[in-house]
Amino acid sequence: MTARSPVDVVRNHPSGVLLVVQLFTVLAFPFLGDTVWGRSVLGVVQLCVVVAALAAVRRTPALTWFAVLLGVPAMLFTILEAVWPHQDTVVLVSALLHAPFYFYVSYAMIRYLFHDERVTRDEIFATGAAFTVVAWGFAYVYAASQVLWPGSFVGTGGPGDRPWFELLFLSFSTLTSVGLSDIVPVGLHARSFVMVEAVAGVFYVALVVARLVGLTVLGRRPEA
Repeated sequence: MTARSPVDVVRNHPSGVLLVVQLFTVLAFPFLGDTVWGRSVLGVVQLCVVVAALAAVRRTPALTWFAVLLGVPAMLFTILEAVWPHQDTVVLVSALLHAPFYFYVSYAMIRYLFHDERVTRDEIFATGAAFTVVAWGFAYVYAASQVLWPGSFVGTGGPGDRPWFELLFLSFSTLTSVGLSDIVPVGLHARSFVMVEAVAGVFYVALVVARLVGLTVLGRRPEA
């Protein structure tokens, strides 16, 4: 078997790279999230990888351009939000750019998963990557909601707006239905968004993951 170069691995498995970067960001944020440069680097690198993965799995060039038009200003506001994390206008605009961008990326990746009856290794990675992207999208929805409706969430850290990483924790807890989060939605709009995410998590497992498992069980082995 011929050894593949790192470039070939990245080119053939863009969803795998995206999944690794998403998980790396989750692990690295506690170390870098308290610094402006750390938040900026993590946010920009992550968005660059997301755009690259989107370009690799996209099916409609026009919609890809739509995502790029959201992604580029989102990168700018990632830096601005790192510099002014408590500036409501910056946080709100950033959230309004990031949320639809991430939701579109998840939509594109799910289309990628359903475009044929084969199960490739990259599609297996895409199953996990799309899931994390949805969690990121809802975290920004929560960030926008607590700007528009102050006091939407409460937590063990005391009163006031929740930091973005806590909202991401809430998003993952809700999407996976584990219910481990100590962040509680108390505003009506916040509770509505949390309920929608819970339903999205259940449907994702029921439709996307179940289909992937079904195709694998039927004997269609993962391809390179």
